[in-house]
Parts: sequence; structure tokens; C-alpha cells
Amino acid sequence: MPVPQGNYRQGPSCWDRIKLGFMMGFSVGLATGVLFGGFQALRFGARGRELIQTVGKSSLQGAGTFGTFMAIGSGIRC
Repeated sequence: MPVPQGNYRQGPSCWDRIKLGFMMGFSVGLATGVLFGGFQALRFGARGRELIQTVGKSSLQGAGTFGTFMAIGSGIRC
């Protein structure tokens, strides 16, 4: 049986790999930011709104940083 002719992609494009790397890095960075930021805020005695703000800030910083590095690493591998 002959293979049909057409414009078939061989897998995800380089841009898709970069986006996937960023999303994976963002997820890992977010989780570690919640853990480490939560422990740090509790250790310094933050409670209530201050605790939520500190954990949120450290989570987003960790997620953005790790996501960026994972995207760069995925881009290098393209």
C-alpha cells in the first residue's frame, strides 16, 4: 500500500519545543517556589496577607527564572 503524499510534519516544531520547555520549567519553578517560599515565610513569622504575598512573589520569581532557562535549553537543542 503506497504512503499518501502530503505535507506531514515529523514532530513538534522548534517553537513548540521552546514553549513546552518553558511550561515544564514554569511548573517546576512554581512548585519549588511554593515550597521554599512558604518555608522561608513561615520561618520569618509571616502570617495572613504577608504570607500569601511572600509565597506568591517567590513562586512567580522561581517559575519565571526556571521557565526561562528551560526554554533556552530547549531552544539550544532544536
